[in-house]
Amino acid sequence: MLTQEQERLIEATAPVVAEHLDAITQRFYPLMFERYPQVKPLFNQAHQQDGDQPRALAGAVLAYVGLRQDPQQARGVLATVVSKHVSLGIQPDQYPIVGECLMAAIGEVLGEAVTPEIATAWSGLYEELAGLLIELEDHRYREFEGRPGGWRGTRRFRIADTRQESAVVRSFVLEPEDGGPVAGHQPGQFIGVRLTIDGEPVYRHYSLSDVPNGHHYRISVKREAQGRASRHLHDAMSVGDALELLPPAGDMTLADGDEPLLLVSGGVGQTPMLPMARHALAEGRRVVYLHAALDAKHHAFRDEVAALSAEHPQRLRAVSVHERGNEADHTGRIDRELLASLMPEDARCYFVGPQGFMAAVDQALAELGVPGERRHYEHFGPSRPLDAA
Repeated sequence: MLTQEQERLIEATAPVVAEHLDAITQRFYPLMFERYPQVKPLFNQAHQQDGDQPRALAGAVLAYVGLRQDPQQARGVLATVVSKHVSLGIQPDQYPIVGECLMAAIGEVLGEAVTPEIATAWSGLYEELAGLLIELEDHRYREFEGRPGGWRGTRRFRIADTRQESAVVRSFVLEPEDGGPVAGHQPGQFIGVRLTIDGEPVYRHYSLSDVPNGHHYRISVKREAQGRASRHLHDAMSVGDALELLPPAGDMTLADGDEPLLLVSGGVGQTPMLPMARHALAEGRRVVYLHAALDAKHHAFRDEVAALSAEHPQRLRAVSVHERGNEADHTGRIDRELLASLMPEDARCYFVGPQGFMAAVDQALAELGVPGERRHYEHFGPSRPLDAA
């Protein structure tokens, strides 16, 4: 526990640390990878290069500093971090590595301003944060392991089937090699995938694109031109090949209730929306399913959504938007006018897609009077506020 003097030092120096936090995190990651190369596979290097990962860390640290006196609210803010850590299998013995390198980066960036007393106070703050994350993550690990078909750590699955959903999206049906049952998940969650590429482990998160069934999982992956993992899945893996999965995680799940839903997706952001729509319809809820794609070739799951519409003609309204071509319900982009024309009264809204897409949808929904507690989104990658785009 921090002393009163350490609390005072943190309060006094927090603005300075916040001012330089981007520089600190930019230095932290290269330092950590240099000292402990074994942790590098846990981080998506594309997110390192574009700055997403450092910004995500900076945001999490700043949020905790501001909320640590309210443990319940702090736990809520850290839920996204916990979910990502669970889907990577982060373990307690990895936290001292982060702490050592983070303090070293603070020292390099701030120099002599970091006195021994200040360093001790911030080290104590990090240990407090690490302890809370370890506690929350262990609870998630134990809860999932205790479910029928659950496990801890990694579990080997094989590709049982594949399906090309669009020009760039392919689905992979994954069954456990041990033939045992598969634990359920909440529609909207993602799962951690551990691949071996050129002899090196590579970790990624992919949304689970089907409802739980007890037998297999399905992921649907967009082939990114520079994506090491997605290119490997598309180009090098086929039926019968094996990979490892970590527990499902993620907090963008359907809120309890019977209110109608507006599900809005752009591109591969459709993957969590499909199981959410299926689950909501099975519960008797009304759903407006709005999807935007570049064109017909890039529009995934058209047949699946059409079949769902035929199954629930009174409760599902599926609407498509293409930027080009004439094979969708609308041509152009999703805007406030379109959302206003489709949104059911008192709807709860979920939206996933590229960062700019989500920022535009969020702003439009806010302008239409949808309160923040009814607007839900998930960024594909390190999570950060939409206004940070």
